[in-house]
Amino acid sequence: MPAEGEAGAAPRRSGLKNPEAAVRGLGAGTLALEAIVLLLAIQPIRILGVDLSGWQIGLVIGLAVLAALLAGCMRRRWGWGAGTALQVALLASGLVVHWSLTALGVIFGLAWAYATYVRRSILG
Repeated sequence: MPAEGEAGAAPRRSGLKNPEAAVRGLGAGTLALEAIVLLLAIQPIRILGVDLSGWQIGLVIGLAVLAALLAGCMRRRWGWGAGTALQVALLASGLVVHWSLTALGVIFGLAWAYATYVRRSILG
């Protein structure tokens, strides 16, 4: 029997009963947590002395709603790409609303990059 890594070796198995569901759960959980944190971030930004206008609050709420909706769309083929676009939008929103949203964008962007890495390593 050839050793793993040699030509003709059997592909690595993850050991999960349903790896697709596990990966979808990781992506959905990341986006759901992002939605919650975005909603909870509004008040601390206001406490920092930033006078948020209605459209800025609406933008943050819109990003949170979009993250929650995408968490439910992880079965769709385009779900992972849309999640990546959401991370870019969150980074860009820091330029318009407050720098702390850029910090959240970096944090959740790294979490999303890790989830994408796990997806590729489990599903191939």
